[in-house]
Amino acid sequence: MGTGRETAAEVIVVGAGPAGLACALDLTAAGRDVLVLEAGDEVGGRMRTDVVQGFRLDRGFQVFNTAYPQVRRRVDLKALRLHPFTPGFLLAGGRGRFPVVDPTRRPGLALELLRPGGAVPLRDVPALGLLGLRDAVLPAGVLKRAPDVSTARALRAAGVSRRTVEGVLGPFLAGVFLEEGLETSSRLFHLVWRSMLRGSLCLPQEGIGAVPRQLARGLAAGRVVCGARVERVGRQEVLLADGSVLRAGGAVVVATGMAQAARLLPGLPVPAGRAVTTFYHVAPVSPLREPTLVVDADRRVLNTVVLSEVVPRCSPDGRALVSTSVLGLDADEGAARLRAGELYGVDTSRWRTLTDYRIADALPAGPAPLPLSRSARWAPGQYVCGDHRATASVQGALASGARAAREVLADLAERAPGPARAPVPVPAPERRPGPGRDAR
Repeated sequence: MGTGRETAAEVIVVGAGPAGLACALDLTAAGRDVLVLEAGDEVGGRMRTDVVQGFRLDRGFQVFNTAYPQVRRRVDLKALRLHPFTPGFLLAGGRGRFPVVDPTRRPGLALELLRPGGAVPLRDVPALGLLGLRDAVLPAGVLKRAPDVSTARALRAAGVSRRTVEGVLGPFLAGVFLEEGLETSSRLFHLVWRSMLRGSLCLPQEGIGAVPRQLARGLAAGRVVCGARVERVGRQEVLLADGSVLRAGGAVVVATGMAQAARLLPGLPVPAGRAVTTFYHVAPVSPLREPTLVVDADRRVLNTVVLSEVVPRCSPDGRALVSTSVLGLDADEGAARLRAGELYGVDTSRWRTLTDYRIADALPAGPAPLPLSRSARWAPGQYVCGDHRATASVQGALASGARAAREVLADLAERAPGPARAPVPVPAPERRPGPGRDAR
């Protein structure tokens, strides 16, 4: 690919996930020459979509939140042709099936929260209402500065009973943060809860991989090179698996997943990874005729959803595509399929297994106290970004990439010869038109 005798670019970004693409876009907007190297055959990192036997499968169950500030600044939401999930979720298990909804969006089902014997005790309804109102209305900056404790402790402090925390919110949030004990930072929880209340949870018509593909189209042709595996990172150069060396005139930014980042930058502290397995099954008939996330109250699986009810085009022939996710990497397909059938109340003997994704570092752990943003500077000429440097979300990845770009620009300006130069500002990405509160 190169001999190392010439400078490949002013800045080399290693990794074409959301963080790397955001960093490259901001650096390019500031007039810097950027080359992005991606080990995979397509951009996206963990945000990838495969086509298997005509079915469109995301690499692990994912949702797209329209309320994240970085998403609304950078992404043309209309072009993604978003399909929303039902607001809320269906809690299913040994006690029955209970819709848990946002009453501001589904007033017709709001009474379900108030009926005796429902999922949420009546005494918890006011506490949950105040919690939601606070998170939806307060500025994000206020939530970021609040005392940081575990999510479980924060919910109890808000007046929510142990029954609701462990039996309703706990099973749902286990699928959001990929954990069992709700030890995730309360600051992160409140920010995520805020985004859920203010935005819509959707999927792009072409799968989650459409998001990074759209971002990559903002870079000039030839500035993203796929199939380029980086073996080593130096101060201002990278060594590729094919033995070639590419030099950077100013900086190298490592924007890979956290395990790869720790390999390329020895000594880099990274959080523990949260593991998840997602099974994809094909059913001759849809087990639930609505685009609703079904949460397992008994926690034998995390959740299950009929994806073809959310995005009909993800199935090529009208059969139902069902996604079921389980914590960890050693999940059993047969047990997951049977449990999904119990949650839907159907026989799964005619379901066919399409494939599974076992993802070791699906999310970085975020226990309290959690710094919501970390500097990208690692060593002279070396920088690092990704959701493991911010928060476990697309918002965190994009924001971390933006911070890396700011710090690279500031350092390049400081090192420039001649009179002292002010840091080059990063232009704010053009705001794209998007859906309102509900993408419907």
